[in-house]
Amino acid sequence: MNSCETPSTTLNAPLSELRGVGSRLYEKLLRLGLRTIEDLLFTLPIRYEDRRHFTSISQLKPGESGQFHGQILSADEVAVGRGRKKLYEVVVSDNSGQILLKWFHYRREWMKKNYLPGRNIQVYGEVKIFSGHREILHPEVEFRTTGNSDQRILPIYPLTEGLSQKQLRSFCQQAVSQYADQIPTHIPAALLEKRHLLPLNEAVLHCHCPPNNSDFGILQQGRDRARTTLIYDEFFYLQLGLALRHRGVQLEQGRAFTLEHRFTQPLAKALPFRLTHAQKRVLGEIKLDMLSPHPMNRLIQGDVGSGKTIVALMAALIAIENGAQSAVLAPTEILAEQHFHQFHHWLTLLGLNSALLTGSTTKPERQELLQQLKQGDLHLLVGTHAVLQNDVEFHDLGLVIIDEQHRFGVQQRQQLRKKGRHPDTLVMTATPIPRTLSLTLYGDLSMSIIDELPPGRTPVTTRIVRKHQRDQLIEFVKQQLDKGHQVYFVYPLVEQSEHSDLQAATDAFKSLQNALGDSYRGGLLHGRLHARDKEAVMQLFKQGELDYLVATTVIEVGIDIPNASVMVIEHAERFGLAQLHQLRGRVGRGAAKSYCLLVQSDQCSEEGRKRLKIMEGSNDGFVIAESDLELRGPGEFLGTRQAGIENFRVANLLHDADILELAREDALELALQADFLTAPCYAGLRHTLQQRWGTRLELASVG
Repeated sequence: MNSCETPSTTLNAPLSELRGVGSRLYEKLLRLGLRTIEDLLFTLPIRYEDRRHFTSISQLKPGESGQFHGQILSADEVAVGRGRKKLYEVVVSDNSGQILLKWFHYRREWMKKNYLPGRNIQVYGEVKIFSGHREILHPEVEFRTTGNSDQRILPIYPLTEGLSQKQLRSFCQQAVSQYADQIPTHIPAALLEKRHLLPLNEAVLHCHCPPNNSDFGILQQGRDRARTTLIYDEFFYLQLGLALRHRGVQLEQGRAFTLEHRFTQPLAKALPFRLTHAQKRVLGEIKLDMLSPHPMNRLIQGDVGSGKTIVALMAALIAIENGAQSAVLAPTEILAEQHFHQFHHWLTLLGLNSALLTGSTTKPERQELLQQLKQGDLHLLVGTHAVLQNDVEFHDLGLVIIDEQHRFGVQQRQQLRKKGRHPDTLVMTATPIPRTLSLTLYGDLSMSIIDELPPGRTPVTTRIVRKHQRDQLIEFVKQQLDKGHQVYFVYPLVEQSEHSDLQAATDAFKSLQNALGDSYRGGLLHGRLHARDKEAVMQLFKQGELDYLVATTVIEVGIDIPNASVMVIEHAERFGLAQLHQLRGRVGRGAAKSYCLLVQSDQCSEEGRKRLKIMEGSNDGFVIAESDLELRGPGEFLGTRQAGIENFRVANLLHDADILELAREDALELALQADFLTAPCYAGLRHTLQQRWGTRLELASVG
């Protein structure tokens, strides 16, 4: 098919067009997410069975699957035990021996009509031993002569209840034979040749009907040329969309800020510490972006405690020095509150105004805040999703700062940017994102990494503690408290529920008071406390008025207590790796040797044990993130469905990273071509891109 044609609408035809797909079967196919012919064509086999070879009956081995030709000697219903239950039994032989075929579920009349003594059949199934005899339960049987063998590699598909492998295979074969040749290939032929790929229609055909000379091992691993083509195709279009988004930002006329040093220099002098080399390097990259006439679109990755917030504050001050406003978007109220307190402290010193906007902001406060924002009296706004609401209007939004971007979609980022005139965008994350995931989530962003911790941060020693070691744990905590250090105790729940056996933070606080005694002062912090009460408890702990703090994960982010040297995480296996790493980052902020103690419960699963072992073995956030991604997969790792993650039909971010890199390289090169958006020869490519990613990536000008 010519590479400039648009895809045939026939591929969007409903599956009811296929022979044999009635309303009941259509409902079952819908359960698999299959609606159209195209859906079926791109539902690839999950594995294959090698049916190219035959063996004699005597060579069939118990525990293995085999394929053979034979002749029916006898066939009849047989009673099972003394009950009324029956099974259908067929005795088959060849020149080498005999074997039993058995069915527990069957249609009696159909079996009697087809399984006739003397008839030749082809049989495939797993051989078992019962009462000393070899047998195959519910084998796959083809009625044919020995001279007409079906020797091929057979595809095995994902199923749902009420749909057999034979039915789905038949529908897939129909779809392939009637429609596969209509699948257009729009990726340039030069790229297909460069990467040794097939046209898309051939790739689909070969996936469903592998040639008999295929290398079965490579096919089973999913590394064959046909499947590689389909994986590349999926990655290529996403990466092309992200590259065009990035190019769009580069082509947009933004605002070239100037360095006034009116607020940035006084802040640098006021800070009680010096910026690290990594912070200075990243700040330099941000300044270059902000001074350019095109909007900045940059991601800062930095481990817990690496100092991203100060870098973001410096960027905000550059915008404010130029008469523009800044906005900070955080995914939760607790994180927004923490950011606000940090920003507000320094901005107040510099004589600048800031405010916090969340779902908890009262109506009168909100009205006043929105008025100040629109008039330009507010220099910086910190908030949650509440900032995205239509009535939130800025006087002149120049910089957008988004924290923990993986909890927001691409469109939400765009939503905030639209509140200004092509403002600069700075995205931050403390969750180390593996490269494959960052290329998918942040492929349209320039990347900066703060890969150095501030001076004074000490490595944290991590140990797994079993429940029977409780007394030693309490003794160790007392020793640390006696040295004048402070301790965190973190629990996964606030209060006991009938669905959970977890020890609740409130109960734990009482038992800890009993275990530690009256000599030490404790505080309780959880998500249900009012914001003012949370702040009061945090301040007491920060000022050293409390020796230990019992808390839920509200302390996962934002609290900086240099004197805290021990983090005890109860029921640690109930937390994800990213959470555990964040929590561990709350200690080791001072000069004292610090510890993270992971208390493992008796009911800990095998996967839970694996997670804790990973934590015990590494302090490197990126190593932990890679392991987390491997254990949980992309969707769970992110904790939210992201555009680009759940939409891959064939590609897998964990196993196909090498193909992703190649597709990205090619997509970037193509997107940079000056005539890509106008050349007729790319019309089909642009059309497909618009169909697949136009809405989700807001690629309005591509079609």
